[in-house]
Amino acid sequence: MRERTAGIVVVGNEILSGKVQDTNAYFAAQELRRVGVALRRISVVPDELDAIAEEVRSCARSFDFVLTSGGVGPTHDDITIEGIARAFARRVVIHPELEALVREHFGDRLEVGLKMAEVPEGAVLNADGDLRFPTVQLENVYILPGIPQLFQRKLRALMERFATDPYFIRVIYSQAGEGVIAPHLNACLKEFPELLLGSYPRIGESAYRVKLTLESKRRDYVEAAFQRLLELLPHDAVVGTE
Repeated sequence: MRERTAGIVVVGNEILSGKVQDTNAYFAAQELRRVGVALRRISVVPDELDAIAEEVRSCARSFDFVLTSGGVGPTHDDITIEGIARAFARRVVIHPELEALVREHFGDRLEVGLKMAEVPEGAVLNADGDLRFPTVQLENVYILPGIPQLFQRKLRALMERFATDPYFIRVIYSQAGEGVIAPHLNACLKEFPELLLGSYPRIGESAYRVKLTLESKRRDYVEAAFQRLLELLPHDAVVGTE
């Protein structure tokens, strides 16, 4: 399989103002990496129609698929559906299946909840997994809620459709700092130019000073690079591997 790419658009003034800490993008990044998807962008936009439309339009053109988080509830600031409709020059319409679910869920409060039955014209529903409300999809954009528990459930239900060749990873922990090991990392990359090599220093960590990650979609390639880097690094620098 070829590499598949994704972008995440987080919608919400509460994220930009620091009132709420976003955890959905972090969760999605881990899940996408687990199934071999290359996440290329995480963006946060305010509750503004043009901002949502512009960012979703850009991501939809650039990546294989896009996940949005937030702005899909029944309140005045839940405008993600309208923003995504604007991105694709579509009308906002009531989806009959969602309307039936909303009527069942809200009962006498239907007028408040009916907004949750709105979708961009041409959207489809993904009922993967054991979910009360299916996930709305327009083209290559998947519209998810901002509440972390709901976001996680919906994303997990979608993961199989995103899965591609997995990444293989090895880890080296170094007691030497980046200034010492940098030449050896460069030497390794010259021999293995396609290696995804990450170097992550830690301050105040007694067990190690730098965590090195080696990744590739070819197991034999990452294993060969892993063994070569172990040879290149000073013997007393390595304090652990995974």
